Amino acid sequence: MKIENSKSLELAKQSLRKEVEIVFDRPLGSKHPKHGFIYEVNYGYLEGVKSPDGEDLDAYYLGIDKPLKKAKGIVRAVIHRLDNDDDKLVVTPEAVMLSDIEIEEAVNFQEQWFTHEIVR
Repeated sequence: MKIENSKSLELAKQSLRKEVEIVFDRPLGSKHPKHGFIYEVNYGYLEGVKSPDGEDLDAYYLGIDKPLKKAKGIVRAVIHRLDNDDDKLVVTPEAVMLSDIEIEEAVNFQEQWFTHEIVR
């Protein structure tokens, strides 16, 4: 079932190419509290930026291979979920550029369960 989630995508797209700060509630190597999988990248949220699901806007932080508590970076893309209203930002340090294939490989541990596209 396809969910109408243009609000989520429009909110996320407003951040493209901007510097943001992410707070990591699920740093690299941590375990998902409900589903038990391990986070292969740092995962967190933009504090105070509410997404349509009522939670802070989620973000993957790619290009760093150690657990973090907070970090700033540039929003490079949006993982736009077509089957739920919970899009994710893809953020990297300023000097790190990734292809769509590299992004897909990095976030597959979680996004494999959702129909999605990468929006730049």
